Amino acid sequence: MPSFLSRRLPSVAAAPTTAGAIALLVLLGRYAAPHDPAQQIGPPWSPPGSGALLGTDGLGRDVLSRVLHGGTQLLAVSLLAAVVAVSCGTLLGLTAGWAGGRTARAVFWLCDLLLAVPALVLALVLAVALPGGTAVVVASVLSGTPLTARVVAGESARLRTSGHVQAALERGETVPSVLAREVLPALRGLVTADAGLRLVTALQIAAALAVLGLGPQPPEPDWALMLSENLSGAALNPAALLAPAALLACCAWALAAAAHRAGSAKGAVA
Repeated sequence: MPSFLSRRLPSVAAAPTTAGAIALLVLLGRYAAPHDPAQQIGPPWSPPGSGALLGTDGLGRDVLSRVLHGGTQLLAVSLLAAVVAVSCGTLLGLTAGWAGGRTARAVFWLCDLLLAVPALVLALVLAVALPGGTAVVVASVLSGTPLTARVVAGESARLRTSGHVQAALERGETVPSVLAREVLPALRGLVTADAGLRLVTALQIAAALAVLGLGPQPPEPDWALMLSENLSGAALNPAALLAPAALLACCAWALAAAAHRAGSAKGAVA
């Protein structure tokens, strides 16, 4: 996102605050839930009222309680997938950017091969043989690693000829030391911003699998699973569908925007 947009749009500046609020909701929300998320408290599809702030779902369970319990597994799996994808992509990118030549061509060939299969299709195939969470992690890593690797490879190749890197080599430092002390710190803004994109992609894959019934299973409270569970009763209690949908949308936007802002700030410092 261009820097001038960050200055002009107040909502972008609020992204870290929104991301922090969502993190607190995920970590502590279950302790504020008024009911057990699996407990029936009223008739199915009851509209919001005094007994249930967001009404009930198709089984008469409190929507608010399920929302407050619902984001932990979704975000944990997405975060793990993003961390592994960025780590693998950064390692591959550093290798290709520094070595160049045949090594770079081999890495880029592998990246092109992995990118040939759409991430969601890959996740659907993997979900047949693997648990939903594992399928999300593997699919996110296989689809996200090539993108991170290409970005990091281009920038690390440019940094290889920079003055501070050449000076470190002239001092006799080893290549691993130069990569760790000189190249990686210069890439931290880029990698941080890219991590936000990998996290959002993993979140989308996890949500898609859950909606299709290949992720958490009922009666597990999960924001994405709540979309498929409450779709048929949206006309009776729209809040049962809109609440988890709004949280998923805010979560994806806030994480991506916050990572971009953090990456821009670190890049400016570097």
